[in-house]
Amino acid sequence: MNKLTKVGLSALCGSLASIASATAGELSATGGVDMTWMSLENDQTGNPIGMGSNVTFNGSGELDNGWTFSTTIALLNAGTFSAAQVTLDTGSIGSIELNQGDSSNGIDAYDDKMPTAWEENWGAGLSTGIDLVSGSALSTHLQYNTPTILGTSISLTWAPQMGAADTADKSTGTGTANTSAGYDATININPSFGTEILSGLNLFVGGHVHDRQLNADVATATNEHVEGSAGITYSLGPISLGFQRTGEITGNTLTATDVDYYRNNM
Repeated sequence: MNKLTKVGLSALCGSLASIASATAGELSATGGVDMTWMSLENDQTGNPIGMGSNVTFNGSGELDNGWTFSTTIALLNAGTFSAAQVTLDTGSIGSIELNQGDSSNGIDAYDDKMPTAWEENWGAGLSTGIDLVSGSALSTHLQYNTPTILGTSISLTWAPQMGAADTADKSTGTGTANTSAGYDATININPSFGTEILSGLNLFVGGHVHDRQLNADVATATNEHVEGSAGITYSLGPISLGFQRTGEITGNTLTATDVDYYRNNM
């Protein structure tokens, strides 16, 4: 990524005023541009020329008690707002993050952790045709991350209402009428035991649940929505291997066409 500009930022965090005051922070912008040609044989794809121009703003600073804070605001192609987050890092007792609904938290961070040359196993330009776990991360949520101890870290995620994302300052976000709060828990373990050969071993597991039975109308009421993910990866030099399974119980079986569950092997 190429650094585009850097400007000073005075961090005035009103919500943190009761905890500590913030010193001046710094805001930087990074981004890049790429050009592509995408076409499929014997298929109508339209104009094959594409261009990507993404910009990300990153800010950070320190409170007078030694805690640090950071924020990220991502802009996609043509200036479209993607997601934003603010993280308060306390050091010894972990960090708390307010996130506007990107895919880096909760069980969504474990939707596909398999080694690949691309961002995801299915590459680029083609539809996946699969249903992956997502959990609370796509809604506006809070996440607590423990410090990493003996190679182990735990994250707990809570979305007050599933389906509500990108909520503006001093406002509420819309959500689906028959969804409740969402809860995620994940654990990541790097059991190296101090040996070099096991430093590339990684174990992970996570789960999500939210109750969808909030509507008294029997015609639209559904059950709990449950998701899970577990796997193992191992890297040694230039070689990376992995195996993972994900599952999703939709809680929606009102009609004959409703899907009861999804299961993926990777």
